[in-house]
Amino acid sequence: MRPLHPTALVTGGNRGIGRAIAAGLIARGVRVTIGARDPAAGAEAARALGCASVKLDLGDPDSWFAAFAESGGWDILVNNAGLYRQGSLLEPGSDFTEAMEVMVAAPLDLIRMSVPHWRQTGWGRVVMMSSGLGSHARGLGGPGAYSIAKAALNALTRVLPRDLPPGVKVNACDPGWVRTRMGGEGAPLSPEEGAETPVWLALLPEDGPTGGFFRRKQPAEW
Repeated sequence: MRPLHPTALVTGGNRGIGRAIAAGLIARGVRVTIGARDPAAGAEAARALGCASVKLDLGDPDSWFAAFAESGGWDILVNNAGLYRQGSLLEPGSDFTEAMEVMVAAPLDLIRMSVPHWRQTGWGRVVMMSSGLGSHARGLGGPGAYSIAKAALNALTRVLPRDLPPGVKVNACDPGWVRTRMGGEGAPLSPEEGAETPVWLALLPEDGPTGGFFRRKQPAEW
């Protein structure tokens, strides 16, 4: 059963869509912690939002081990942090390794570390912030390793329900093209509009979906 005031960790929650997701969850009675690579930026955003913050660098496993050891785990995990870089995968110094670490391996590690808490409470929600650029149906059009990492994150979302404890749901979403540092000023959607679907997925009822991919709260093409 969902806790009255569930706890949530939003990675990359100090700006952009992550910050809007944190604000949306707070407005719904969730006790939010935002994870930020820069502790000062995380603390500043947390003061403005009225929530907690923690240093969380998805390229540094020690940072999330420390965060989980201190907190004991969260009910809701929003794997939002990512990176978006230009360049050929064939060039020396390609972003492939870092992209797979930040957007696939680290989210999986965070889920693994959450399992003991979810087994104890019997309830959990995981939101994977993916992209239409990670959809095979839409052509995997992103630069560098971005689309590959998001496609792998989608695959992870599809298979995880078989291994997660009862009461835990995992879903991925495409927030659309959003006005953030990554999306640019020309994007048509505000961060608040981009946050609508992930906030919905974070608070799904017991009969809600799991192992799905959603855009505007509707099933999307893999």
